[in-house]
Amino acid sequence: MKVLLLGGTAEARQVAAWSAGELGVEVVSSLAGRTVEARLPEGAVRQGGFGGVAGLVDWLKANEIDILVDATHPFAATMSEHAVEAARAAGVELLVLRRPGWREQSGDCWSWVDSAAEAAQALPGLGERAFLTIGRQGLGEFADAAVWMLARCVDPPEPVPTWCELLLDRGPYDVQAELDLLRDRRIDVLVTKDSGGSMTEAKLEAARTLKIPVVVIRRPALPAGVTVVETVDQVVGRLRERR
Repeated sequence: MKVLLLGGTAEARQVAAWSAGELGVEVVSSLAGRTVEARLPEGAVRQGGFGGVAGLVDWLKANEIDILVDATHPFAATMSEHAVEAARAAGVELLVLRRPGWREQSGDCWSWVDSAAEAAQALPGLGERAFLTIGRQGLGEFADAAVWMLARCVDPPEPVPTWCELLLDRGPYDVQAELDLLRDRRIDVLVTKDSGGSMTEAKLEAARTLKIPVVVIRRPALPAGVTVVETVDQVVGRLRERR
C-alpha cells in the first residue's frame, strides 16, 4: 500500500513516523514549502505544489497512490478542497485528519469572527494593544487597525510589516512564558485562529488568567461528504486495516 500524506502539522509527522515504523507502509509526505526550515517527517518527502487539482490527479495516478491523507493545517482550505476533488477524480480513498478546535472555558471572553478582516474590525472596541497570533496569512488585514500590535510568526511576512512589532518564534509555548509576554507588552486583546491542539494553546490559558478578551477566527468548513477523523490513532487504524 502506498500513501500520500499532505502534511505540515505535528499530527502529520506522527502519522509518517508510525507508518514508516510499525506499519511498514510506504508514505510520501507532501509539504507546501511555505515554512522556512520546516520540521521534516520521517520517510520520503516532496515539497512544493502539484499544479492544482489536475496536477494532483496526475501525481496520484502516476505514483499508484492507494490512500490520500489530508493532515494539513485546519486553515489550509484550498489544499483540502483540491484533495477532495483530486481523490474523487483519481478514484483514491481520502481520509481527512483534523484535530478538534478549541472550546471556551469558564472565565473566557471570546468573540468569534469569520475572517482576519472581521477580526481587525473588532479590535478597536476590545482593546488598545493587540497580540496577533494568526501566522503570516491574513496579517495585512490588520495594517489599518487603530491599535498597537505585536504579531508573532514562524517566518517573516513579505514585505515585513512596519505597522506592528514583529516577533519570530515557533511553538510549542508554555503558559508562564505567554503570561510574561502578555504582561511585558501590556497586551489587552488577543487574536488567534481556531487552530486547536496543544502546541499553541498556552496563550489561551494566559489570556484567561489575565482576563484578556480573545478574538477567534473560525475554521473554514470542509467540503461535504468527506471522511474526517480527529486523532493520529484513527488514521493509523485505517491504514492498518488497508495494509
